[in-house]
Amino acid sequence: MIVVSDTSILINLAWLGELDLLQKLYGEIRIPPAVWHEVVEKGSGKPGAKEIETAAWITVEGVSNQEFVKALRQDLDPGESEAIALALERQAGLLLMDERLGRATAQYFGLKYIGLVGVLTVAKKKQLIPEVRSRLDKL
Repeated sequence: MIVVSDTSILINLAWLGELDLLQKLYGEIRIPPAVWHEVVEKGSGKPGAKEIETAAWITVEGVSNQEFVKALRQDLDPGESEAIALALERQAGLLLMDERLGRATAQYFGLKYIGLVGVLTVAKKKQLIPEVRSRLDKL
C-alpha cells in the first residue's frame, strides 16, 4: 500500500521520539518536495528535520500535475496541496494528514486519510505502544 504524508504527523511523531511507528505500521512513506522543504530545509534544527532527512524508508517523490497543486494552493498550504496531489497521482491507499481543511479536501477527492490520533490508535491496537493518552498530553 502506498502511503503519503503531510508535514504535521511527521514532526509530531519525531517530537515524541516515535517517528519509527510509521515505518512499523506502513513500511515506506512517500512525501512530496514541499513537505521535505517544510520539515528538513525550513525546519533545520527543529524536531523531525534530521530524523526525516536520514530515514531511508521516507522517499521524496515529485508531483506531476503542478496546475492541480496550484489550484489546491487557493485554500491549502504547499505541503497539504502537494501531499493530496501526490496521493491522487500515485493512487495512495492512505494519506497521513491532520489539518481539517486538508482532510476535507482529501475526502472530496475520495482519498482515505488518517491523522496523528488515528496513527497512535492503530499503533496501540497493534501493541506497538502501550497507550495513547500520555503521548497526546505531551503534545
